[in-house]
Amino acid sequence: MFSFDLLSQGISLVMDPFVIIVVLCSGLYGLFIGAMPGLTATMAVALLVPITFYMEPVPALASIITMSAMAIFAGDLPGTLLHIPGTPSSAAYCDDSYALAKKGKASVVLGCDLVLSALGGLFGSIVLTCAAPALAEVALQFSSYEFFWLAVLGLSCAVLISGSSPLRGMISLLIGLLLTCVGSDITLGFPRFTFDNMSLLEGFSFIPAMIGMFGLAEVFKNVSQSEGAQGTFVKYSTDIFKGMLGIIRKFKFQLLRSQIIGTIVGILPGAGGDIAAWICYGVGKRFSKTPDEYGKGCIEGIANATTANNAAISGAFIPALVFGIPGDSLTAIIIGVLFMKGLEPGPSLFANHGDFLFAIYTVFILANILLIPLGYLIIRLATKVMKVSPKILNPIILGFCMVGAYAINNDNFDITCMLGFGLVAYIMLAHNIPVAPAVLGLVLGHMLENTFMQSMIKSEWDPFSFFSRPIACGLGIVTIAMWLLPPVLGFVRSRIKAGRAAA
Repeated sequence: MFSFDLLSQGISLVMDPFVIIVVLCSGLYGLFIGAMPGLTATMAVALLVPITFYMEPVPALASIITMSAMAIFAGDLPGTLLHIPGTPSSAAYCDDSYALAKKGKASVVLGCDLVLSALGGLFGSIVLTCAAPALAEVALQFSSYEFFWLAVLGLSCAVLISGSSPLRGMISLLIGLLLTCVGSDITLGFPRFTFDNMSLLEGFSFIPAMIGMFGLAEVFKNVSQSEGAQGTFVKYSTDIFKGMLGIIRKFKFQLLRSQIIGTIVGILPGAGGDIAAWICYGVGKRFSKTPDEYGKGCIEGIANATTANNAAISGAFIPALVFGIPGDSLTAIIIGVLFMKGLEPGPSLFANHGDFLFAIYTVFILANILLIPLGYLIIRLATKVMKVSPKILNPIILGFCMVGAYAINNDNFDITCMLGFGLVAYIMLAHNIPVAPAVLGLVLGHMLENTFMQSMIKSEWDPFSFFSRPIACGLGIVTIAMWLLPPVLGFVRSRIKAGRAAA
């Protein structure tokens, strides 16, 4: 429950000079990790955990929270400048960011990423502060049925983000889903499409696949052209905040919708900012007045997704703090840190350590406020890359791709996978097949299969069980309506035109 007395105690804990220094250092560390393709926020947190052994609970959690918020934003930098998403959540709007950068609007994109990431994070922080217990109760109502429909809803967005050709988008999505079938069957443990290769028993790692399909494919495309794409947009403005108020006013309702969806998806255990970004991007396109611009350089799509993934960070803390259930991989690590510090997540944490909880809330707000100046600093440094010759830049990008792919599992096989995915994506782009739906299939494919099999086994193979629970039924209706609405509207429009022509 909210209390001004506990809030003042929490603020006093955070205003300790040592905590402030920890927050600043963690912020810079998070910005560096997020801007490096392949180095995820989860990896950065895992590397940071040993250092937290020597800290008190407040600075220990403050370092992880600040680093996470900064890393999620910093993932937008290589996506905008090099077409390589720094984090998985950046992949949703990477095409739009890079397309605008090639038009000389990199400063607009980066300013939008920075300001709206901070606003989304602040919204999620306020929700976390005021409504954590109530929202966590709702999240606990989600079973495999609800998560199945959530995955289907996310995959349905693949058609919405595929540009003017839904058929090509569906082909790309099926390629991604097919690739998720590689590995051991989740029910029987039987190897599928492994060809007796032990490295394929656990399937393809998502990060090397993403790096290959976005980053390496771009290198292939640049090398095959007479002039690299990076050499075409060296002009940019250092005034990244110019026009931001206009963008916020123009898309205020879309931003609020994305903040709400991002926070809700973040609350759901196992969902996280990656899925939040994809869903908000797809929903934004579905209700946009200019859906044809999505994927070609649409600032509205960027605004929708970048707001959602930062809002999801705070949302993921709600089930973690209230019930000890991780909302994503980051909060799973944080729960371990809490136990290490003798703080057990759950009702006892709220009853006995209210000042600590409000210190955490304060850190969330402080981290998103500090994101503006620290993010501006890293943008000023990162945009220098736009002046580098493609002949120098392409080998550097290739090196980053290889390091990022290898760093996930320290396995040379991931580099091979990255090269293979890069070649597949290059062929897809050459035939005007979008890459983003395939990446979405890779993200949600395992979740779709897992929840489907769990649900069918529980219900003894009754398909109507997917509509047996109120929330699942609601999600199912929304998803099916999303499938049926476009052809129905098209039929209605054709009938209206035919009636007018007859008249």
